[in-house]
Amino acid sequence: MIGIISRAVSDFPPIDGDRWEPILGRNPFWDPNNPSFQSALLPGSSTGKHRERRMDQTLLPKEEKRWVLTWDAFEEELRRVSCLAAPMMVVSVTLYLLQVVSVIMAGHLSELSLSGVSMATSFTNVTGFSLLAGFSGGLETLCGQTYGAEQYKKFGSYTYCAIISLIVISIPVSVIWTFMDRLLIAVGIDSEISTVACKYAIWLVPALFAFAVLQPLLRYFQTQSLIYPILVSTCAALCFHIPLCWALVYKWELGNIGGALSIGVSYWLNVILLVLYMVFSSSCEKTRGLYWDDIFSSINKLTSSFASLSLLLLEWWVYELVILLSGLLPDPKLQTSVLSICLATTTLHYYVQYGIGAAGSTRISNELGAGNPQAAQAVVQVVLIMSLVEVVTVSLILFSCRHIFGYAFSSEKRVVDYVDELAPLMCLTIIMEGLQAVLSGQFPITPD
Repeated sequence: MIGIISRAVSDFPPIDGDRWEPILGRNPFWDPNNPSFQSALLPGSSTGKHRERRMDQTLLPKEEKRWVLTWDAFEEELRRVSCLAAPMMVVSVTLYLLQVVSVIMAGHLSELSLSGVSMATSFTNVTGFSLLAGFSGGLETLCGQTYGAEQYKKFGSYTYCAIISLIVISIPVSVIWTFMDRLLIAVGIDSEISTVACKYAIWLVPALFAFAVLQPLLRYFQTQSLIYPILVSTCAALCFHIPLCWALVYKWELGNIGGALSIGVSYWLNVILLVLYMVFSSSCEKTRGLYWDDIFSSINKLTSSFASLSLLLLEWWVYELVILLSGLLPDPKLQTSVLSICLATTTLHYYVQYGIGAAGSTRISNELGAGNPQAAQAVVQVVLIMSLVEVVTVSLILFSCRHIFGYAFSSEKRVVDYVDELAPLMCLTIIMEGLQAVLSGQFPITPD
């Protein structure tokens, strides 16, 4: 070995010693002819033995310890995920229930009323509400980044700019809703269903403008982790909406118009509650400033909403187009009514799984950012177990109640019987779609 080292050293071209000094210094130990250097490399020396042991340890494969999730760790992670998932599930489900309650109230009037209101709900979701929700989705990135960077002036400007922009977008959308009956008839939808749907959509215009203000406000509070103001306001709006919708539809005999008006009133109530909290709460003191110059200069930044808009529209339109196309089937009143019941049920359950997935994604991001991959693995296991237990439980309950489930939406016997026939497919959809909602939330991405 000494000879090999000597030959390797002799092969180097002569280099000025001063160039080696910064690296090796002028330490005589590094001379190959030095006896101390030679003895350090001999196998029998103590230094050589230590060197051989280190080389052997490096070459031998390391034993990896298998990590196992204990019951105590599972309970702790279950508690953390539940605390995040519960408020998010309630907010998402509550907002969706506002439209579902109106459909249920109108559905008990007649089969034509149920099919017309369902058709109007699908059309307005595709052409209006989904657009506003998609455009406001860009605020999650913009407001989240500016709030983390403590740029509170920009934070408020983005929110106000989004509100103004969505109100402007709502104007042409409301014009389209006014001529909904002509559009539906032109594509082959039954004329009676089209007339009822157009009448319902016209009275839904106030809800569209309220939704344009509500969506940016929800992102405003969400990006500041102020979840409980949203929770309280949405629950209060739903509790107010149910008796108001019943009174307008049945007590004052406004019919379908009452269902549409109640949605608008409930949305505006939600907006008023959030604005009052925003104005008078000290938690929003730094971010509620109004600067008109920055508002109009922030429009270019909102172009990041197009990505979230396209993703949301593709997912939302798949469901709504099924209901719209059902109007082309034989017996469109029955087909539209039954499909609207099935899709409303599966969509409502989707928001429950979405809350679990969103909470899991947040926990995974936090643990990976903190350098705890094992804790992130525990989150995945806990969330999957929660999801499986939930979807199986809901599917069993729905399958057991399939004979009477349709009465929640309609009093028509043939509608209830048709829902009974489609219940097994609904249960399968709930299981597959629920798992998809949770798994899609377990891969956190960084915003652009």
